[in-house]
Amino acid sequence: MKIIKSKPELQKAITLLREENKTIGFIPTMGALHQGHLSLIAFAQKNNQAVVCSIFVNPTQFNDKKDFEKYPVTLEEDIAKLTDAACDILFLPEVSEIYPDGTAQLEAYELGYVETVLDGASRPGHFQGVAQVVSRLLDAVQPDDVYMGQKDYQQCLVIKRLAELRKDTFSLHFVPTQREPDGLAMSSRNRRLSEGQRALASLLYQCLVSIEAQQGTKAFAVVQKECIDLLTHKGFKPDYVALADAETLEPLTDYDPSKNMIALIAAFIGEIRLIDNLPLNSIK
Repeated sequence: MKIIKSKPELQKAITLLREENKTIGFIPTMGALHQGHLSLIAFAQKNNQAVVCSIFVNPTQFNDKKDFEKYPVTLEEDIAKLTDAACDILFLPEVSEIYPDGTAQLEAYELGYVETVLDGASRPGHFQGVAQVVSRLLDAVQPDDVYMGQKDYQQCLVIKRLAELRKDTFSLHFVPTQREPDGLAMSSRNRRLSEGQRALASLLYQCLVSIEAQQGTKAFAVVQKECIDLLTHKGFKPDYVALADAETLEPLTDYDPSKNMIALIAAFIGEIRLIDNLPLNSIK
C-alpha cells in the first residue's frame, strides 16, 4: 500500500492507475478504523481495480471543539488494517494540504432540507464541514465510485446532494451498517465508551428494532415515547427518535407503507453522542 500525503503526489499515482485503465473506488474516513470501514474496502474491491482510502480528521465538521480534540486517533493500527485489507493507496493529508488558505472563509453549499433536520439541527454547521472536506477529497482523487457506510445515513444523503451540486459522475454506494453481536452499530466513537456505557449502548439498536416490529400494530408516536422513556430510564439523554421518508428525510408522523421509511435515533450516553438508523420494510 502506498501512503501519500500531498495532492500532487496523489494525482501522479491516480494518473498511473488511469493509464492502466483501472477504475478507482474511494472511501473517505476520519480514521479509527473498524470492521465497518473494512467492509467498505471489500465492497470497493469487488467493483474497482484500485482502492483509495483517505484518513483526515476534518476540523470544520466539529461544532464542539472538545469532540474534535477527543476524536480517537489510531494511525498505526489504521495503516496495519488497510495494509492487511490490500488497500492500494492511503491518502493521509495534513490540514494545510486540504485547507491551504485556512478555514476562516470557506465556501457554503446549498444542501437544502437534508442539512437542517436531525443531526443538522443538533450540530449546526456540521454538514457544511462534511461537504467542504469531501469536495476537496473528490477533487484530489477523481474516483469512479465512492463508498459510504449507511450508519451515517444523513451524511450519505448530504454527499448525494453535494455530488448533484458538483455535477459529479461517480457512482455513490451506501454500504449496510456493520454491527457488533449485540446489535451496536460499529463506530469510531465506540472506543470512547466505558465498560458500563458499552453494555448499554446497544439499546439504540433495540429501539430501532422495536420501531420496525411494531409498525402496523401501534402508532409511531406511542413507540417513539416508549423508546425515549426507555433510553431516559437507562441514563441516556435522547436527542431524537424519528421516522422519516428514506429518500428525503422528511419527517413522518406515523408509519406510511406507501413510502420507503427509515427510523433514526441519536442519544448521548455521558458526553458521547451515538447515532444509528434502520430502513423499515414496507407493510404493503
